[in-house]
Amino acid sequence: MRDYNYKEKWSKLLTPEIVKKLTLINEYKGEQRLFIEAHKDELIELVEIAKIQSTEASNRIEGIFTADDRIKSLVQAKTTPRDRDEAEIAGYRDVLNTIHENYDYIPINANYILQLHRDLYKFLGSTEGGRFKTSDNIIRETDADGNECVRFRPVPAWETALSIDELCKSYHEAKSEADPLLLSLMFILDFLCIHPFNDGNGRMSRLLTLLLLYQSGFIVGKYISIERIIEESKETYYEVLQDSSINWHENENDYKPFVNYMLGVVVNAYKEFESRVELLTNPNLSKADRVREIIRKHIGTITKAELLNMNPDISDTTIQRALADLLKNGEIEKIGGGRYTKYVWRVED
Repeated sequence: MRDYNYKEKWSKLLTPEIVKKLTLINEYKGEQRLFIEAHKDELIELVEIAKIQSTEASNRIEGIFTADDRIKSLVQAKTTPRDRDEAEIAGYRDVLNTIHENYDYIPINANYILQLHRDLYKFLGSTEGGRFKTSDNIIRETDADGNECVRFRPVPAWETALSIDELCKSYHEAKSEADPLLLSLMFILDFLCIHPFNDGNGRMSRLLTLLLLYQSGFIVGKYISIERIIEESKETYYEVLQDSSINWHENENDYKPFVNYMLGVVVNAYKEFESRVELLTNPNLSKADRVREIIRKHIGTITKAELLNMNPDISDTTIQRALADLLKNGEIEKIGGGRYTKYVWRVED
């Protein structure tokens, strides 16, 4: 069986690049903890936006979709699921809420991981949730020509329960010594390599990522969707997963690609948090000014639907008027048309 001894492994990750990111994240953590305490009321909007974006993005990575207006209603519990995809979305919403509200009281052990997985599937009316896999699973990938190959073979079904127990035991044994960020991300990589469930492993890994980060004091994912940042770079996400799983069964895999990528995700979340709170707490900015600043600072294109999700206190009419004014003034460009319309800040040549 694989050796999960993090006590001996975590310090090998302390490369200059990773140490730089760890330092930056801890600086952000210290600065923003004070800000969060002072501006709890203003940040309620960010929490609600992040819940919607996290639920949508994490499910979308796995090919689970619903309409934009439905996702918001589902996350806010204003409607009930009407098909399998919506049932899975509602389950993710509830587990996410459980983690947001109770992260300090959720032990890292097999029983609680099973309970979270059970709740992920509670709207499906099946016995799929809350059980480790009953048959061996294989992670496959399909190339551009449609050829399928085996990317990774997780632990066999008979070994799963013991592997999760060993994983959790090693995590607790290393907590007093290892850097909490590195330890959390190593745990998630190993969880994904064990692939303990018949279904829902990716979504559970992202929920557990938030749980471990929150328990270590890094709560930026409550205000900025870490799942959305992962989705926006999911090709890289899958590449680093593969790179870090090579020779995993032989205890010779390299955690660095996955850990380095995920630390970058956390850095981006903190940077976005800093940018967003500046807009939210600036009394001199009108709602139209906020729309302008969001587009100006956004990398790449943005849709009206995304602007609405990011600003639930700004009406559709106000955003539409702001976009029209920005187009008229030549500050933004319009790309596409109809429901596929996107906007991008016009860069001076």
